[in-house]
Amino acid sequence: MSKPFDLLSDDDLSTCVHCGLCLDACPTFRVTGLETESPRGRLYLMTQWKRGTLAFEEEQVRHIDLCLGCRTCEAVCPSGVPYGRIIEAGRAEVERLRRPSPKRILSKVALRQLLAHPTRLRAAGAAARAAQALRLTSVVRSGRQLPKLRPQFHRPVGDVAAAIGPRKHRVAFLVGCVMPILYPQSHQAAVKLLQLAGCEVWFPPGERCCGALFAHNGDLDTAERLRDANTSTYLAGNFEALVVDSAGCGAHLKDFYPELEGKVKDITEWLAEIGLPEPKKEVKLRVTYQDACHLAHAQRIRKPPRDLIRSLPGVELIEMRHPEICCGAAGLYSTLEPQMSNRILQEKLDDLSATRADVVVSANPGCQMQLEAGLRSRGSKMTVEHITELLASAY
Repeated sequence: MSKPFDLLSDDDLSTCVHCGLCLDACPTFRVTGLETESPRGRLYLMTQWKRGTLAFEEEQVRHIDLCLGCRTCEAVCPSGVPYGRIIEAGRAEVERLRRPSPKRILSKVALRQLLAHPTRLRAAGAAARAAQALRLTSVVRSGRQLPKLRPQFHRPVGDVAAAIGPRKHRVAFLVGCVMPILYPQSHQAAVKLLQLAGCEVWFPPGERCCGALFAHNGDLDTAERLRDANTSTYLAGNFEALVVDSAGCGAHLKDFYPELEGKVKDITEWLAEIGLPEPKKEVKLRVTYQDACHLAHAQRIRKPPRDLIRSLPGVELIEMRHPEICCGAAGLYSTLEPQMSNRILQEKLDDLSATRADVVVSANPGCQMQLEAGLRSRGSKMTVEHITELLASAY
């Protein structure tokens, strides 16, 4: 059986020239000031492990655990270090060698037994929604960031939503795993926008979790199995683009699904490309935009969402000082590393507060949950929306 580090070439690791330009972009370095909590420090550690010049020790694993995988460093690196690919292989190698802890065993089992099985996940979502309705807070307290749950998103009859007006495009839409449960309104808004833009929207039957959370947390075996199953489903369909409204999923699909090369599009990327009809009404709001890490840094998409926001009549877009810095959500990070996640979040909340915006908009469910929880803890009246919800409000 091959080791995860075998997936990396020496060129992947030796590309780093130790210039240090990544340091101030790294959220964990920003709050600790420690070289060991920087991309450069983690790259050195993983390089020595792969080459066998440094023995694997449990104490050093902590530095890999504390990486958010936000890939901000990758976006500012002048040498083109493929940090996203390296940290995923590094995490998989760590999980192969480390002594398992109860928390990590539980998270791995939960991911495999829930996210990889849509029916079970929907049942769990329905149970959580019922618990919220009955005010059984002790039942849902473990989901610190769990939003107010609404009725789950359902595919249309026949797995196709017709275009509104003449059909100009046929697209596939990623329903995914947690989005239809946690943020069904974001999916509904995304589909409505696609229809308004003249898209016939196909929902691939048999689609499962894309595998992003598995890959991010070192379970590459499960991520590969999900990729193989989903690829067969997608290739059986006929579509111009696979549209995704979750930045983490979109980045994973672009990186991990070679058969879909060029077809995966973030919802903002696609709408900016094909165009929307003129908005029907004003949206009189002060809005700030939080760059989802896997949209801005992994997919390098920053301008399209801002252009779409600015296209809405009545909207005032107010930029944060550091919209590109991670909010600390990072998939399961806020659960596995709550203290560091909160330190990073506090910096983000200070930045948000300074904008005095009515709404903060992002393009990823993890960001939404993290920001909602943080703003709620401060008693802020600022609300959080997915960008599709803001755009759809103009129609």
